Amino acid sequence: MNRASAPVSKEVVLLGGGHSHVAVLKMFGMDPVPGARVTLICKDVMTPYSGMLPGLIAGHYSFDEAHIDLRKLCRFAGAQFYRAEAAGLDLENRLVLLKDRPPVRFDLLSINTGSTPRSHDVPGAAKYTIPVKPVERFLAKLPEIINQAQSARGRTCRIAVVGGGAGGVELALSVQFHLSSVRREDASSREFHLVTDTDVILPTHNRRVQSKYARILRERGVRVHLRHAVVRVEPGLLHREPGEPVPFDIAFWVTSAAAPPWFAQAGLKADAGGFIAVNDCLQSLSHPFVFAAGDVAAVLNHPRPKSGVFAVRQGRPLADNVRRALTGQPLQSFSPQRQFLSLISTGNKYAVASRGPFAFEGEWVWRWKDWIDRRWMRKYQQLPMMANGGGARGEGAESSAIESQRSTLEPPAMRCGGCGAKVGSTVLRRVLERLKVSAREDVIIGLEAPDDAAVTVIPPGKLSLQTVDFFRALVNDPYLFGQIAANHSLNDIYAMGGEPRSALAMAMLPYAAEDVMEEQLFQLLSGALRVLDESNVVLSGGHTAEGAELAFGLVVQGVGDPNRLLRKSGMKPGDQLILTKPLGTGTLFAAEMRGAANGEWIEKALATMLLSNRAAAEIIQRHGATACTDVTGFGLTGHALEMANASDVGLEIKLAEVPLMEGALECIRGGILSSLHPDNLRARRAIGNLNDVQLDERFPILFDPQTAGGLLASVPLTNAAACVAQLISSGYRNAGIVGNVRASAQMEPRILINVQKDPPISET
Repeated sequence: MNRASAPVSKEVVLLGGGHSHVAVLKMFGMDPVPGARVTLICKDVMTPYSGMLPGLIAGHYSFDEAHIDLRKLCRFAGAQFYRAEAAGLDLENRLVLLKDRPPVRFDLLSINTGSTPRSHDVPGAAKYTIPVKPVERFLAKLPEIINQAQSARGRTCRIAVVGGGAGGVELALSVQFHLSSVRREDASSREFHLVTDTDVILPTHNRRVQSKYARILRERGVRVHLRHAVVRVEPGLLHREPGEPVPFDIAFWVTSAAAPPWFAQAGLKADAGGFIAVNDCLQSLSHPFVFAAGDVAAVLNHPRPKSGVFAVRQGRPLADNVRRALTGQPLQSFSPQRQFLSLISTGNKYAVASRGPFAFEGEWVWRWKDWIDRRWMRKYQQLPMMANGGGARGEGAESSAIESQRSTLEPPAMRCGGCGAKVGSTVLRRVLERLKVSAREDVIIGLEAPDDAAVTVIPPGKLSLQTVDFFRALVNDPYLFGQIAANHSLNDIYAMGGEPRSALAMAMLPYAAEDVMEEQLFQLLSGALRVLDESNVVLSGGHTAEGAELAFGLVVQGVGDPNRLLRKSGMKPGDQLILTKPLGTGTLFAAEMRGAANGEWIEKALATMLLSNRAAAEIIQRHGATACTDVTGFGLTGHALEMANASDVGLEIKLAEVPLMEGALECIRGGILSSLHPDNLRARRAIGNLNDVQLDERFPILFDPQTAGGLLASVPLTNAAACVAQLISSGYRNAGIVGNVRASAQMEPRILINVQKDPPISET
């Protein structure tokens, strides 16, 4: 990852993962502005490239070929990535309001969120048709749509597309090609309609293009309904004026673009269509600290169609002007070209090209388009290796900065060590006021009335349990990191069958300007509090310090019933080993730091890490667990060995039954392992049949260190199957029996690894 070394003094937020913003991220990664931190907020990890979507729908491209991994791109750029959906803006306080998480502060904001088809003024359109945007939602529904069209045997399946622009034409032909290529013999049982209120199809293109597509649609059997405005949609019927309703089984909505209403609600000056009005520098006419590009922007002096080609070309000027705004340079005007190359596909590997009054068609045009699209995607899918702390040089057109722009933002004053390294009291006070931490009866002195120490009450007859965890940030979203760290820290209490009651936070924040540090601490503690509140744990105090990087942990105090306490000792021969979560965080996040992990792998790993073990602990206790621990830094083998030694038993681990996170095995095959893996590997000396199993490709996962991992428990054989069934039904979908306990006299060394699938379980 590429990081500027200067302390952060300015926050740049990129809202949306559109074509312009991926260019900004790449350019800032190649040449960062020291002192500026970039944060991308997007509701999706994989952002589609519009030029390849028709080919993806038709089946010519895979999902990965047509998408850019935003998490990987942010890692390259040294940017924070927040997976979240925008709900509005508070421009007075410079906040992006988000759904289901705290707002995010900014100094400069750029918006490139894309648009959706206009449907709010047509009753029933939103309910009974399928909008092509947001694209990710459309693609998620596409398999179901295809299945519906294919299952209409013995009757005609009527497919309607509303919208006669390039998007509507390409969608109709791509869906038609996909269906015919999968089940060609049923092609005659499908009926396609293209409905538009315009006089011609493709009204923004020249007459030659319109003529060619009129012919192509006619040859493909697509019925075109010109000058028919859809005024109402009912189940199975498109009501139009003039004319009779068009019946449909599946209807796609691909009309002109509409802007989110919260642009205008926030006070941004907008054009007649509700899109953000910007000047020639892509800067808001009403709020100069806001920029916009792509479909959501209306460049008033240079109106252009809502097309991905313009969003792509706005990337460089947007990056340059954001850089200039940060460094106090005058902004530069940008004038988009009037004539541009347009390449429109026809479903099969055939396309039409046009520029100005000219138009060409053929298979060679599709090959040309394919070459252009793949070349553009390679810029964001095959990222160069970056030196730490500096941008790459010698990349020619890939670096947008000029020497005069590379001034550093003014850094904060020299920082102190010792007690002077604490975060200032003003920052802490403001953060605590924003967090609104509530009081609780069993906490006599806590954050609501700060003192030198927190004071809590232990219920009569209970034992006090205490544990501590602290580690560096493994994700570049402090809110998410706070959640993961809290889950990880609570696991020790849950593993012992206890109830966590209160927590003290320990946070190390990177050197930064005061308002920047306040924002990061607020996000971090907000994430931790979300988990603590859900677990009925009160945050009663803590300590903050400044340091080189973000780190966080919790001291957790809990209580336990002395008669129900679970320990690492207590395993009995015949018990079954149950693991509540899959393995793989160590290798996956090692790969993520190298830019080698698929973003979807990381998202699924994060979802697992955010899953609390609270319910799992209750379930395994309910089924008579004899011993338990949580699987964390020492890996499955290390923690299992601790339990075996403490219980004086032997263990058989069924390697084929150990659940793995998606992508973990691929990372291990690539030789990517956690830095802690070599230390954990020392536990292999306890494996009796090491020579027989160490060449198995799954073997390294047994030593993979976990963050916010699952519980490893021994449960009596008679209860194990029911325990796993309840775990799975309670959300622990990967829970399973991963081994069994043997008498120590039968096993020396302590562990045997069984590599066979579903080996027989023997009772001793």
